[in-house]
Amino acid sequence: MPKSSPFTGQSTMLRRLLIGLGVLVVVALLAGLTARLAGGGHRTPSAAASPSSPSASATPSTSPHGPGPSPSAGSTPGASVVAAPPHTSDPIKFATAFATALWSYDTRTATQPQQLAGLRSWLTGESKYADPDALAAQLPDPVLWSRMRDNGQHATGDAAEAHLPAAWQQAIGKDPSQLTVAYVYAVTVTGKQTVSWNDGGRGAEDRALTLAVQCRPGRDCALASIATTVYP
Repeated sequence: MPKSSPFTGQSTMLRRLLIGLGVLVVVALLAGLTARLAGGGHRTPSAAASPSSPSASATPSTSPHGPGPSPSAGSTPGASVVAAPPHTSDPIKFATAFATALWSYDTRTATQPQQLAGLRSWLTGESKYADPDALAAQLPDPVLWSRMRDNGQHATGDAAEAHLPAAWQQAIGKDPSQLTVAYVYAVTVTGKQTVSWNDGGRGAEDRALTLAVQCRPGRDCALASIATTVYP
């Protein structure tokens, strides 16, 4: 199913999400609550503004990495700079943990490829549901990341609340059986991101995003996509 197909109506969010992930129309009608869920963006305290980073979670909060040598541009990507996905079958707990990991970063100790590689470890292994492009869109590009590193910019995220959006619940409520096709849940997370930089600079901003989380029975939850719209 093409990503560009227009949809309207009560289940627009549900359609967009799974249609964007290449899922069958019947699933999209009920499970596509978010078409590339997108969250807030990083902002540099200097002249340059940086795209948003991950949303925070209320439970597992990732603390910023301590000061360290600036990474070289050719550093090998690795998942160690980002918190590992939690072992949970609860989409709410998974979403808050991911938001925290997304909104937490340290340009002083990690390159952009390393940060992205770590976040990609949260994606579902089912390729037709995984949306790596939506995830990559949450990070500054490598050039902007290096400018943020020049400022010593680092941040921590803290999620205050997470819930299943009303529109998603209403759509699934009309035909619960459709959830069993892909087991994708929409979860909206809100919180705050605290950013620090050289010379004692510090600031905080509210963050919110809607995630598509896949939680199949007997498996840990995994990220499917991130919407471009935050759904209440």
